[in-house]
Amino acid sequence: MGMSMTLETANTILMAEDDDNDVFFAERAFKQAQVSHLFRRVKDGEEAIAYLRGDGVYRDRSQHPLPQLMLLDLKMPRKNGFEVITWVRQQPGIKRLPIAILTSSKEDPDVNRAYDLGANTYLVKPVKFEDLVETFKALDLFWLVLCKKPNLNA
Repeated sequence: MGMSMTLETANTILMAEDDDNDVFFAERAFKQAQVSHLFRRVKDGEEAIAYLRGDGVYRDRSQHPLPQLMLLDLKMPRKNGFEVITWVRQQPGIKRLPIAILTSSKEDPDVNRAYDLGANTYLVKPVKFEDLVETFKALDLFWLVLCKKPNLNA
């Protein structure tokens, strides 16, 4: 099995997050949580959509595989998280993609709106790094190990 085959079939987590600092800590937390999946990051809602469509720089699926799980921030430039969920849920090829909101907003209207639009879970970004590690361990165990995954191509 060649390297590209491994990448294409690897479990991939796509993180849509505009804050470089949050991404730095997320990458460290994933390593510390020993989450062995491919980690890909986009900086805003438009990049998230381009990645999922396989547009432009994301055309090569061996380098940018479709994710098994998307971590989505709500407050992003160009397109926000709500717009991304709305778009994903209308796309035949990926409408069942599991989406975990990971945001700093604890506001009930945001929580309710995210679920109404089709988010699978809603997590508030932990303040402490150790809590972020625990959050990612739990996410990995639930969404990428225990959970039966939907068929994205149907």
